[in-house]
Amino acid sequence: MSEPFIPFVKPEIDEETIAGVADVLRSGWITTGPQNQKFEAALSEFVGGRPVRTFNSGTATLEIGLRIAGVGPGDEVITTPLSWVATSNVVYEVGATPVFADIDPRTRNIDLDRVEASITARTKALIPVFLSGLPIDMDRLYAIASKYRLRVVEDAAQAFGSSWRGKRIGAFGDLVSFSFHPNKNLTSIEGGALVLNNEEEARLAEKYRLQGVTRSGFDGMEVDVLGGKYNLTDVAARVGLGQMPHLERFTARRRALAQRYFDSLRDGAAVRLGVELPVADFENCNWHMFQILLPLDRLTITRGEFMAELKERGIGSGVHYPPIHLFKLYRERGFGPGMFPHAERVGASTLTLPLFTQLSDADVDRVAAAVNEICERRAK
Repeated sequence: MSEPFIPFVKPEIDEETIAGVADVLRSGWITTGPQNQKFEAALSEFVGGRPVRTFNSGTATLEIGLRIAGVGPGDEVITTPLSWVATSNVVYEVGATPVFADIDPRTRNIDLDRVEASITARTKALIPVFLSGLPIDMDRLYAIASKYRLRVVEDAAQAFGSSWRGKRIGAFGDLVSFSFHPNKNLTSIEGGALVLNNEEEARLAEKYRLQGVTRSGFDGMEVDVLGGKYNLTDVAARVGLGQMPHLERFTARRRALAQRYFDSLRDGAAVRLGVELPVADFENCNWHMFQILLPLDRLTITRGEFMAELKERGIGSGVHYPPIHLFKLYRERGFGPGMFPHAERVGASTLTLPLFTQLSDADVDRVAAAVNEICERRAK
């Protein structure tokens, strides 16, 4: 009998949460309402009491974060070329221009030296991305932002539960955007949250979230900003609420699984051939993903063929991410190959291995064994 398929990701949702969702459906109030208020309160408590507003995606939170920061036409926003394309798409959405700074090849996060070198008189904000949940040097980031009087919208989509020197991501800094997509460490099916600095920003976020509307009394309504339709349903909020009590366990399990990957891979054929492992940060990182870099110049197969061989062995995998600046949309705006060589090398060779809380130690060993075997058999 063949071994069961190991998916790339699988969210863990307990029976109590499933029952709670059924209760919400029976209540008749399924869009934004009391469950959303409870979820926002729980998130606020998690980040030390800062105001938090939920949205229907982490993309929406990034866009609204930029709008609250006053970013618009004529402004530049510096970010990384190695992220989900939403990170820079939202810059175009608000009418501004994304400026990419290449990554640090070791951490795979944006290189802050290159960030500082990219600042111009038009720079209005920075969007750092914490790839796989690994924070950048937050002290240096905010020193740069303070020096040049820039706003920061942290793309912490992958970093819920991560920390920096003992402080939770989101509990400090400027605007912080989280995602609760099903592949994230905490999910609300789809959704996101924006951590804000004060109640004035929170009220503005609420207006942007729902068509710019402000209500007063039973029948008063005013619209003074151009908003959208970004609210989170109570069904989704109830899923997020059910996840919150398990976050510490989720993070601990992910860290244990990541350590298992290191133990299973570091002395094997893959690393001897040149496979690069991620930074082994077990203090700050929430281990949203475990990504290796394949030594494609030493293999007789492509990355796609490597992934196909994993699938033949009953193992799912992913790619996070192709470099943003090489997509057609960006090439048509003047970007092209060779501009950000570190991001291009990592983007071309990265392979994301399965990592989720229900993964067993034996599953990790099986994935690692498959990676080692394929590398050994397909070496030049």
